[in-house]
Amino acid sequence: MLAHFAATLILTSIVNAWSPTDSYAPGIVDCPSYLDEDDYNTDNRTGFLRRANGISDLEEKWMQERDNITIEHLKEFLRDTNLKNTDSYLDDIVSNSSARIPRIALSFSGGGYRAMLCAAGEIAGLDNRTVGTDSHGLPILEAASYISGLSGGSWFVSSLVYNNWTSVQEIIDQTGDDDAIWDLDHNILAPHGINIVKDASYWDDLDDQISQKRDAGFEVSMTDPWGRGLSYQFFPGLDDKGASMTFSGLQDWEIFKNHSIPFPIVVSDGRTPGNKIINGNSTVFEFNPFELGSYDGYVDTFVDLKYVGTPMDEGKPSGNGSCWAGLDNTGFVFGTSSTLFNQFLLQLNTTDLSGLAYTAANHLLQDLSKDENDIAPWHPNPFFNSPWGSSEHIISNDTLFLVDGGEDSQNVPLYPLLQESRGVDVIFAFDNSADTDENWPNGASLVSTYERQFNSHSANVSFPYVPTIDTFLHNNLTAKPTFFGCYASNLTSLMEETNTTYVPPLVIYIANRPWSFNSNTSTFKLSYDDDEKLSMIKNGFEISTFNNLTIDDNFSTCIGCAILQRSKERMGEPLGDECKSCFDEYCWDGSTYTYPENASQPNDFTTTGRYNNTQSQASADEEVNPDSSSTASASASSTAGNSISSISSKSHNDANINGVSPLFTVLALALSVLALN
Repeated sequence: MLAHFAATLILTSIVNAWSPTDSYAPGIVDCPSYLDEDDYNTDNRTGFLRRANGISDLEEKWMQERDNITIEHLKEFLRDTNLKNTDSYLDDIVSNSSARIPRIALSFSGGGYRAMLCAAGEIAGLDNRTVGTDSHGLPILEAASYISGLSGGSWFVSSLVYNNWTSVQEIIDQTGDDDAIWDLDHNILAPHGINIVKDASYWDDLDDQISQKRDAGFEVSMTDPWGRGLSYQFFPGLDDKGASMTFSGLQDWEIFKNHSIPFPIVVSDGRTPGNKIINGNSTVFEFNPFELGSYDGYVDTFVDLKYVGTPMDEGKPSGNGSCWAGLDNTGFVFGTSSTLFNQFLLQLNTTDLSGLAYTAANHLLQDLSKDENDIAPWHPNPFFNSPWGSSEHIISNDTLFLVDGGEDSQNVPLYPLLQESRGVDVIFAFDNSADTDENWPNGASLVSTYERQFNSHSANVSFPYVPTIDTFLHNNLTAKPTFFGCYASNLTSLMEETNTTYVPPLVIYIANRPWSFNSNTSTFKLSYDDDEKLSMIKNGFEISTFNNLTIDDNFSTCIGCAILQRSKERMGEPLGDECKSCFDEYCWDGSTYTYPENASQPNDFTTTGRYNNTQSQASADEEVNPDSSSTASASASSTAGNSISSISSKSHNDANINGVSPLFTVLALALSVLALN
């Protein structure tokens, strides 16, 4: 099985990537020698801590090596567009020591399994390992420098990265196999359905694993069984289902050491018990393979992630001076980014659990249940007495409290990608949020990130102008890909207001919408049969590729223009007629709209892919996408079944026939095999 093969690759490529106890419990390790070095004890460093005045030296060095890889793949992508002389242009940048190459970032929103599955399809459309992407997609994944996710988006990012950078195509090919990644037929409370004995054994295993962490002296919470339960779905090929796998351990994997993946970032928010997060007072934390920390003035500090769990005071080991490692379990990290779902674990009475399974689950969860069940406690607090943070709630507390990364309404994790030291030129912002009553995005996340830059504790970042939610809907900015911040010359006043000289990245906003499937499932839908799962992925492929490049023959060229724009502005290169035409089509033109009170807002989409609409307003030449205001869960079987029937009657080739993507040919075959079993 592919899952076992992936697990073998992981096991043979890692030496030090696991918890020192080879279990879910952290353990004592040797303290690193750098603690006594002069370079680690300066005005900007103290022990395990450093001031957040840019990215770490380790990340900077890693990104320089990654640049050498991405530039070649960017050349390859641009050769297939209508843009001329791109090879020579990029060669000139490489040879110019004062210039920097374009850096691409991919950002995936939260939204539970909906966000995870939509993101899977969206990245499949960017991955040349996916069947059909070479001719009907945008194969830029290998040219990407960064990839970020929060909540459901963090599940997606972690699933790919920590399965040895597997592809969505490989996950699709596993469908129906034993130990397949993302077997979502049953929710994590009862993963074996009505098999009470297996479910009871599963809960006993979770109890044993979490007890090991507690017995080692660490606080446990609802986030522990949540992260462990997800890990059983995401890492089924590992014997311990990822119980001993650490987030920082990625540093020792070959895929990371040879810089063959985008640099992964998972986002969470800080919140002390009893406080409510609003966009204005949030503290945005990030996890990356090297560090945990925040650029916000409240914290202004990063810590070496591997040694989180060590009692620290001003970044130095305190107490008996021992160092610990292993608290940054990968599942605990993406569980922390998705604590919104912790409350689901308390709903045992609404599940199929009974008998031994119910008793085992109840025994564990009752022991953990607390009023503040949406908080992940990281104890001891690595930022205790940090010399740079301004929030007494954080730096004076012996526990660091983190919550779901979307609780501050910034559901697309853009903030870490806006840091000047990361040098990002363009961000693909994939928004799979459920903002509207029909569970579609409405741009609220971008509005929140835009507004946040004006807060006093934001780290002198700027984010392009975006309109109001009313404008997003009325002007069809969620119906088709939309570019924000196309011209740096229009951002000078904004940069002055945010006290920065750094031109923010151009943002390519791509919102969830129905093409072949109603992908607006509930955030709290926690099980998907294979028909639904594969249909969600197919629709995601169509979202990122503007329906397999069928809506606009020039779309890939326009994406190329957006990728190169900041670089061309830095180099003083003219835009060119081709790109000017693209920006006229895809850039927000600055116009705004406010709906009259009690006016109907769009709740539907047209099949041309360019407009939002209400079903009552559909015009003769703009057919409304049928039933798109209903949720996918009600129509999954019929949608998938009809699509399979239509494909099975067509020839087996790579051609895009009537808008049917080659990826879905593979999905259809997978579903056909399932139907025969």
